[in-house]
Amino acid sequence: MHRSSPAYRCTLARSGAAAPILPGYAWPWLARVDGMTTTPEDLSPSSTAEEEAVRICKELIRIDTSNYGDGSGPGERAAAEYVVELLREVGLEPEVTAPADHPERTSVVVRTPGRDSSRPGLVLHGHLDVVPAEAKDWTVDPFSAEEKDGMIWGRGAVDMKDMDAMLLATLRQLVRSGEKPPRDIVWAFFADEEAGGTQGAGHVVAEHPEWFEGCTEAISEVGGFSITLPDHATGAPTRAYLLQTAEKGIAWLRLHASGRAGHGSVPNSENAIVRLAEAIARIDAHPWPRTYIASVRELFDGVERVTGESWSEEKVEDVLARLGGARRFVEGTLQDTSNFSMLDSGYKMNVIPQSASASLDCRFLPGHEDELLDTIRELAGEHVEVEIEHKDVALEAPSSGELVDSMKRALLKEDPGAHVLPYCLSGGTDNKHLSRLGITGYGFAPLRLPEDLDFVGMFHGVDERVPVDAIRFGTRVLGQLIADC
Repeated sequence: MHRSSPAYRCTLARSGAAAPILPGYAWPWLARVDGMTTTPEDLSPSSTAEEEAVRICKELIRIDTSNYGDGSGPGERAAAEYVVELLREVGLEPEVTAPADHPERTSVVVRTPGRDSSRPGLVLHGHLDVVPAEAKDWTVDPFSAEEKDGMIWGRGAVDMKDMDAMLLATLRQLVRSGEKPPRDIVWAFFADEEAGGTQGAGHVVAEHPEWFEGCTEAISEVGGFSITLPDHATGAPTRAYLLQTAEKGIAWLRLHASGRAGHGSVPNSENAIVRLAEAIARIDAHPWPRTYIASVRELFDGVERVTGESWSEEKVEDVLARLGGARRFVEGTLQDTSNFSMLDSGYKMNVIPQSASASLDCRFLPGHEDELLDTIRELAGEHVEVEIEHKDVALEAPSSGELVDSMKRALLKEDPGAHVLPYCLSGGTDNKHLSRLGITGYGFAPLRLPEDLDFVGMFHGVDERVPVDAIRFGTRVLGQLIADC
């Protein structure tokens, strides 16, 4: 098949995980923009990190890395090849790995030495995969990286090829400058995060923990973005940046109900579907109690300081309303949650099936894992088995310390007068996998956003997009952080 065909792109290096990265490859899949082919060669040494970040973001979006969660899709191999080419162009030799049975799930890791390698190292990481996009629902081609209205449109624009691009541009600029950061930095670009990361960060941590030797802290996605609050003194809008210091744990469960099969015309008191439906109703009606972990309380206290309006557990709705679109991230962190997402039973109208099953997506706060699972099992009842398909830890990091101070300084140098507040993410990140190595993780992909942008709605949403100016801003902030980490 021809190298420029999509089928070729999906079959790169199928021979195994050890297949070499293709040196000097011409990257034929990268689209043409204004009649010019966008390739790594266009990222000349004279380009600024901000310019490079914008261009790399577009190029990464144009590489389809859709992760369907079922082993299908193109994988991240092509994007990993592109990342390796960018790193080799500035003289770096990254490590490349993928599971032996899934060579398309490729991750890239490179370490740059700091001025003081005796200090604990820092991991800066992103993921190369994206969730799928239905082109018919979008107003643009989701893999075109079209720039319009001052924004780059496309799947992965905020989750998280923008951060990947900012990291790559910052790293390339660092190497070209000949400067060294204060401590060692490990730069990682993982596969498979959108399906739990087992074949990406999970694989790398399990098979190559030595790549993170000496590292104690990590920075990744879904933090460092701005929201707008009313200043208590003037009433004028003021920006606050949400630094992710915690994330909920994940328990993906499958409920299996058993019963007695039979003819649809005969009464059946042991109907598996009915037993499952009753369990679903009990779980759905369960009132998960509200719990305010430290990161949530510190966020609400910070909003109170900025706005001058006090909050209490009885007036939580008031503080949530002040958060704008970020409310959707925060509201899910006030309690454990459980949501049914899939059902499966039966094969013919007049046959009562012997079994029925349902998928349940549970998210739990730090320290709540055992309590949540015990509650689900009790509510499911004696005729319904609860199977754990995937489970991952909840995390909470300190909201103070040297790294937190460095992130705050980097933001405030670019946006003086702003505020930086901690928060808990209702979803999860690859920091969960790194935590198995004792690495404390934060979310910090800095973006200064326009007040009217529904940023939270961009994640996995239709017409996902990121402001060009926000990428430029974030690249400057990351540059400040690297110099002061």
